[in-house]
Amino acid sequence: MTGAPRPAVPDAAGPGAAGAPRLFLRLLLGPTRLGPGKARLLEGVRDTGSIAAAGRAMGMSYRRAWGLVGEMNAAFAAPLVESSRGGPGGGGARLTPTGEEVLRRFRALEAAAEAAARPEAAALAALLGPPGGLEPGGPGVDISDRT
Repeated sequence: MTGAPRPAVPDAAGPGAAGAPRLFLRLLLGPTRLGPGKARLLEGVRDTGSIAAAGRAMGMSYRRAWGLVGEMNAAFAAPLVESSRGGPGGGGARLTPTGEEVLRRFRALEAAAEAAARPEAAALAALLGPPGGLEPGGPGVDISDRT
């Protein structure tokens, strides 16, 4: 894989990056999955007009980006991305109306789920221990010498 390294956490610079809990939604839609990575790929295609450029921006190989687009196109009743071969005017790609709708609905569902989960996620975050976990020999149960 070439290009920029992938972030350890998707959308690490997005909402919730300052330590607030963040929900990541991955939908299982029959045999396919739709999550934040594929949504970002669709956004990249929309914004750049290129599957390869969208993949590169995510630190993804050309082959991987095309494979994911092909997977999404095959999974839905209509393709999400249309591409044209290069030539004198160059090739390109664009989201179809179905692609635009899938992206819009996924982002709306993601926002609704995050809003609904916010109180419980904040309560869970309040129960977290100090960064790095408990110190060895500190409070807690030591099971290392149990048989």
